[in-house]
Amino acid sequence: MGLLAASAAVAGAARQAGVADAAVTAEGYPAKLSEYGFFIDLAERTPAARVTPYHLNTPLFSDYTEKERLVYVPAGATAKYDAEGLFEFPVGTALIKSFGYGRGAAFKPIETRLLLHRASGWVALPYVWDADGRDATLKRAGTRVPVSFTDPNGRERRISYAVPNQNQCKGCHALDGAIMPIGPKARNLNDGAQLGQWQRAGILDRAPADAPRLARWDDPAAPIEARATAYLEVNCAHCHNARGPASNSGLFFDWKQTDPVARGIGKRPVAAGRGSGGLDFSIDPGHPERSILIHRMKSTEPGVAMPELGRATAHDEGIAMLSEWIAGMKTARN
Repeated sequence: MGLLAASAAVAGAARQAGVADAAVTAEGYPAKLSEYGFFIDLAERTPAARVTPYHLNTPLFSDYTEKERLVYVPAGATAKYDAEGLFEFPVGTALIKSFGYGRGAAFKPIETRLLLHRASGWVALPYVWDADGRDATLKRAGTRVPVSFTDPNGRERRISYAVPNQNQCKGCHALDGAIMPIGPKARNLNDGAQLGQWQRAGILDRAPADAPRLARWDDPAAPIEARATAYLEVNCAHCHNARGPASNSGLFFDWKQTDPVARGIGKRPVAAGRGSGGLDFSIDPGHPERSILIHRMKSTEPGVAMPELGRATAHDEGIAMLSEWIAGMKTARN
């Protein structure tokens, strides 16, 4: 058999083999990303059968990284639609998210995080890409990677990029004490077409026409209130909700929160430490410069910065949008 014929045979076998379901559901921890079979060509990150790319209306900010998101639901199973919360994904589901810099063909991954749904619950695993870009290696203890990139304003940045350890994943993904996905919910997947695509692909059991929808935080045509709600929901509410790790703060940013004080407006912090910056209110209406929310978003200092994990830089554009939102609030103290 010639070289080209052999290569074609290998590629055909890979396509036929597909995802290694046992690697997803077994209790072990595969050492290499390639062991799951999520990709036909790992170096090019070409998805295998039933491994479907998706996007979010408003993604989580993570040091200006680009992200490639994939979902895998095993054959013969579908996720159950939920209008309010997380879809009920079947055991054997994998959510695959690669972080890196550059777009399209220029995208260079740094790490790929997996959320695997096993019989015992969801498991989070970080894989760091090898220097040659041909595979990624499990780093349960996390690591740091020096990176340089150009931000959207053309500013050159150099940071020590943090790959979280397995336990740190719980810092964002905990709900009622258990690890759960964050992003794939109807409101953040609904762009007018994507839910229907998921249904046709057999990933989702149904796609109601009246599914809720979050705005894009960076859409200048959307009302500033809707943009702020989307940003805080995605970047903060996975911790700041009544069932999340920050429930004792009394500060809740979930998208349907209507109580102004619970949203931080005119709210004093439960525990005033150095994180408050000597400021009095989480959100001081009309005054972003006097708001703890903005102070903590601007900081990169451990113990002050919010979110606590997942960034070594401040999100200048997100801060500017939220500052505009706060500045426009009406208050008797203006």
